[in-house]
Amino acid sequence: MCGIVGLFLKDKSLEPELGALLSSMLVTMTDRGPDSAGIAIYGDASGSNAKITIQSANPKKDFAGLEAELGQAVGASVSIQVKSTHAVITLAKDLLDAGKAAVSELRPNIRIMSSGDAIEIYKETGLPKDVVSRFAVNSMGGTHGIGHTRMATESAVTTLGAHPFSTGSDQCLVHNGSLSNHNNLRRELKREGMTFETENDTEVAAAYLTAEMAKGKNLGQALEGAVDDLDGFFTFVVGTKSGFGVVRDAIACKPAVMAETDQYVAFGSEYRALVNLPGIENARVWEPEPATVYFWDHQKVA
Repeated sequence: MCGIVGLFLKDKSLEPELGALLSSMLVTMTDRGPDSAGIAIYGDASGSNAKITIQSANPKKDFAGLEAELGQAVGASVSIQVKSTHAVITLAKDLLDAGKAAVSELRPNIRIMSSGDAIEIYKETGLPKDVVSRFAVNSMGGTHGIGHTRMATESAVTTLGAHPFSTGSDQCLVHNGSLSNHNNLRRELKREGMTFETENDTEVAAAYLTAEMAKGKNLGQALEGAVDDLDGFFTFVVGTKSGFGVVRDAIACKPAVMAETDQYVAFGSEYRALVNLPGIENARVWEPEPATVYFWDHQKVA
């Protein structure tokens, strides 16, 4: 049992409140998963810079001097904003791959949580209220985001085992349920060149979507393939640079509810995650259908 939330903003006037709204939604789901929590925030993707979110179990040591060393390694100016055990590296878009490689070489103990033009991921063990407070998520703005609070059943309670999982640029996934064919699928994806950091079945689902989108599919098409190719019980909420998607398996035994207004689309494992959203009393509220893909994209929202 885990708790999932997601919020896709249509109304730009709400963008400064994204972090606060998502945090409130996530904290409401605490009793569905007190082991760990995480949140992905998608900010403005315009401009010439990209971001790498990193995490360290020993941030005081690992982050010290990293800005200068990394700048020297990539041959350009970079900036690093430290937030507790995480930090966000900002650098030119064309240096993103070089920056990730340099981080791994300079600080082998650091883990890359996410990378891309828009995404930042923060996740740690502990209660949702403590995680969102630790990283000042309430003060963050953005266009859309997803969150997860975990009750571990398939793997250990660790930072790397927390959701969201990101396996591609500006991509991430949160999951409630369990997959029965993840070991076989992991082997297939490894043969296609995907790499894994955990034994978590959710990382396999994220990697599956990354691999499918690398073949030219959009998020909606990749999610349609997941219904056929992934076995087990699952509800997925997924983010891309401009998109937000939801899908449940064909049996759909994991709880889910959605709401849509002119200002936003919202997802919660239970309706109580949505009750404090602005204008929720006028929203269209429904339970997502089994084996049905729901997909929104900022590039297609008027």
